Amino acid sequence: MEIITTHKNVDFDALGSVFAASILYPQATPILPVSLNPNTRAFLSLHKDIFAFNTSKEINPVEAKKLIVVDTNSWTRLEGMDRLPGKSDLEIHLWDHHPEKGDIKADWSCHELVGATSTLFAKRLEERQEEISPILATLFLAGIYEDTGHLTFPTTTAADAKSVGFLLEQKADLNIVKNFLRPIYGPKQKDLLFEMLKDVKRQKLNGYTVSLAKAHIKGHTPGLSLVVNMFQDIVNVDAAFGIFIEAKRDQCLVIGRSSDDSLDIGSIMRNMGGGGHPNAGSAIVKPADPQSAAEWIIEMIKEGHQSSIQIGDLMSSPVFTVAPKIKMKKVALLLREKGCTGIPVVDGEAVVGIISRRDFRKIKKSPQLDLPVKAFMSTRLFHIGPEKNVGQAVRLMVKNDIGRLPVVKNERLIGIITRSDVMQHYYCERSG
Repeated sequence: MEIITTHKNVDFDALGSVFAASILYPQATPILPVSLNPNTRAFLSLHKDIFAFNTSKEINPVEAKKLIVVDTNSWTRLEGMDRLPGKSDLEIHLWDHHPEKGDIKADWSCHELVGATSTLFAKRLEERQEEISPILATLFLAGIYEDTGHLTFPTTTAADAKSVGFLLEQKADLNIVKNFLRPIYGPKQKDLLFEMLKDVKRQKLNGYTVSLAKAHIKGHTPGLSLVVNMFQDIVNVDAAFGIFIEAKRDQCLVIGRSSDDSLDIGSIMRNMGGGGHPNAGSAIVKPADPQSAAEWIIEMIKEGHQSSIQIGDLMSSPVFTVAPKIKMKKVALLLREKGCTGIPVVDGEAVVGIISRRDFRKIKKSPQLDLPVKAFMSTRLFHIGPEKNVGQAVRLMVKNDIGRLPVVKNERLIGIITRSDVMQHYYCERSG
């Protein structure tokens, strides 16, 4: 027996990947967890005659000789597969797009950092020139759109966009995708949002502005992700966490959202037993102790669950500097010679100012070129530590309209990062 399965709380990317895999593995039986997201449940209800599947309660997975896992690489996220880890005669194939390494050891895997696992299957189906019905193409398109935020999330790649084009060529229906991906927001979600906003607090954690809010829910409540998204927008923070207490099940559902690439929400949620992406994730925490869950999140942010690229990796070092007494005409020659737009002014080991090409606008008469740099330098100083991340540097630059930041450690200048360094990092990272 061969079986295909995916993670609990099935979203459209997981659902699409299961049925795409069933094309590539025609002998395998699709197995869906009982827990489905509301929109995927509605989709299957409407198309129940098209998509045949079993649940994990209807088959005995121990009898399987081949297991195809899609859209996750963690055993804990699978339902009803508890007896399979360590099964010696089980061949495992894994299809996944998440950046983290899980504990499922596959005999074969297709793992690429794209926006959705459905993209991996769409690419393979196109390469094999498989015929795809319009409804299948629509399902796969919904998976890509949901996981990439309609191709707007930072994790979106060119491969995702190409796959969207391929699926549209297969007559994928955008109206159906729009209807099923429409956020659920009604009186229940509105009440939850108001409850979260009653005692809202914003706090600074490791350079990020963060807000955590608690609310009580009863049973399955759709639209919680939308509530957290709206909460983040209203409170205007880098990251927001909704801690939803479900007393009857003695558990908390934690949902996190981040607008800063460098704060890895997915990493935080994986440490809490869940999963996700750099900008979004969720986890279920037992028992229902919202205060402990909040403290856990705060500690992980303080510890630095962020991207691996730090300022120390991007900064230029050693730094060319000038003394406060050097004449402006000499600085003009140095700027031209070095090909830079600004230079830190250092007295001893302390940074006392920044002189840039912009400061030369203050010079009205040529004799002023003989004046010392300290007469024209900017003393409105901002600096950053080497352990900080690119997102924090960007916020400082944008907020204060500056083009460079001295990098300081133990009150010593050890490097400098410029607007050009940041932009080169972002664009090279995207193109790479």
